[in-house]
Amino acid sequence: MTHSLTSSFHSFFFFLPSSSSVQLNTPKLQLLLPMSSNSQPLPLKFSHTNRTRTSTTNNNRHKIRASSSTDDPSPSSSSATNFVLFSSAALTVTLAVANRVLYKLALVPMKDYPFFLAQFTTFGYVVVYFSILYIRYRAGIVSDEMLAIPKLRFLAIGFLEALGVATGMFAAAVLPGPVIPVLSQTFLVWQLMISVLLLGRRYSINQLVGCLLVASGVVVSITSGSNTGQMLSEVEFFWPALMIVSSAFQAAASVIKESVFVDNAIQLKQKSLDIFVVNSFGSGFQALFVLLFLPLLSNLKGIPFVQLPSYLKSGAGCFLNLGTHKSSCDGAPWLPLLYIVTNLAFNISLLNVVKTSSAVVASLMVMLSVPISVIILSLPLPYLPEGTSLSPVFVVGCAILVSGLYLYNTTRAAKNSTKSD
Repeated sequence: MTHSLTSSFHSFFFFLPSSSSVQLNTPKLQLLLPMSSNSQPLPLKFSHTNRTRTSTTNNNRHKIRASSSTDDPSPSSSSATNFVLFSSAALTVTLAVANRVLYKLALVPMKDYPFFLAQFTTFGYVVVYFSILYIRYRAGIVSDEMLAIPKLRFLAIGFLEALGVATGMFAAAVLPGPVIPVLSQTFLVWQLMISVLLLGRRYSINQLVGCLLVASGVVVSITSGSNTGQMLSEVEFFWPALMIVSSAFQAAASVIKESVFVDNAIQLKQKSLDIFVVNSFGSGFQALFVLLFLPLLSNLKGIPFVQLPSYLKSGAGCFLNLGTHKSSCDGAPWLPLLYIVTNLAFNISLLNVVKTSSAVVASLMVMLSVPISVIILSLPLPYLPEGTSLSPVFVVGCAILVSGLYLYNTTRAAKNSTKSD
């Protein structure tokens, strides 16, 4: 899995609806439904017909009272549930914003070593995901049939996500902070186009208009000026273009993930494929390809292949804030480690929101984090003291982008509710 905000949880929204039936089989819901359709009531034998009728009537009354007390929770219980959901939503939005901001801050000390940071985070997530997968396998949540599914598409997922995370970090180390969350929203545009081509999906007019608004908002934002001139005037066009291309790689990986869930539903006899199977094997192949891509990507930064071992050694020294590069690596290792921990916490919190509410609600929370992140990244921050002045045109572009995201996601919510009705 990629670890920037542009992929790891965007992919949740794209393939979790196909596996949303998992939440219907949770132990909590099973406890709320102790009487299954196959359960048999205890036989009651009475010698008189009237007693039988009276007993049946009383039983029905008890059933009605029990069902009404179960279906209509008390106001205190309902308010407690609403408080938990609100707290979970607030925590998710906070972590989403922190994840975006720390993504940029983590690259401040590692600006010259984005490939080392990409490799470190990728291998870290491999350890985390496979550890969780092992625990779920021992608990019986993950079956042997899930682990036996073909791995060819996981290879493609790892290939695309390796390109996405490496090129994304490479570009983010150079781009101004407020531009990064805006450019990352091209993920939705790429995802829509690729899903039409590969999966034959069809989208409503409102969703297409929302996607067009997102693209328009991105264009308006990155071409706007700041108080001191064009925001990207000192940045080559190559870098924002590379950030947009990285979103394309991540979007393609998310579409392949959805196809994995859909196709294996039949093989697993309609049982939902566990998400950590996809995360673990996808991350494993991603780590492999990030390692293989290092010689090629380092050439983009002007590092010859023979100097690659020295580059990795210097990157490790900078990450640990040791050696000759100590003065230029202020903030390491705490900023990179804080980003990794926050990213993990965010993904867990987001998955909890998806399970307790819906993927649409989760995507709307991520949408809300975009303008907040842009504002925070424009302010003077530790290790980024200069800040950025946002022009009115940039703000208008962000507003257009957010309106497009809102239109797209609310249209999807309406379609989902129509199908459920």
